[in-house]
Amino acid sequence: MATLYVVRHGNTFDAGDVVTRVGGRTDLPLSASGRVQAAALAAHFEGTRFAAALASPLERTRATARAILSRRTDSPALLIRSFLREIDYGTDENQPEEAVIARLGAAALKAWDEDGTPPEGWIVDPAAIRSGWSALLLEIAGLRADANVLVVTSNGTARFLPDVVDEAPAGLDRKLKTGAWGEVWVGGKSSLIKDWNLRP
Repeated sequence: MATLYVVRHGNTFDAGDVVTRVGGRTDLPLSASGRVQAAALAAHFEGTRFAAALASPLERTRATARAILSRRTDSPALLIRSFLREIDYGTDENQPEEAVIARLGAAALKAWDEDGTPPEGWIVDPAAIRSGWSALLLEIAGLRADANVLVVTSNGTARFLPDVVDEAPAGLDRKLKTGAWGEVWVGGKSSLIKDWNLRP
């Protein structure tokens, strides 16, 4: 079976920064700790030859992907896929988490975390994101059985991948942590999340 590695970009905030909810309208670069995470990912995947590599248009995902691909001379060109772009948090974009919770309430954020239900005011099309993931899995299914594919995206987009695979671990936490990855086996007409939220 081919293997899809779904990686979330590194940090965009460092210790002591005011952390805000950053979506697709805010193109932040990796922070110092995010660059360290990207370097750790690059070291971990150094022995992996990728048949294809994709990222969102955002700098934080492209920088993380470039770090991983830079460790090998036989790496493929990085392709940009718009469906991988982080969602738009609407009025909550760039707001600290306390303000987001105060506006939406804990129940709305729990529904987002557990089943991907977008809170009121967020600009996100779950069906379109799921369709993008489904199309990508179909592409990967047509590759050689030993092919490895790298995708670097954001938490808001990665969380919809478990909805379209054939098998996922029970109780899977949809949230993919910064600098972490999931491993998906893809073959024929079946797909399986083998691991999720791994870090080097």
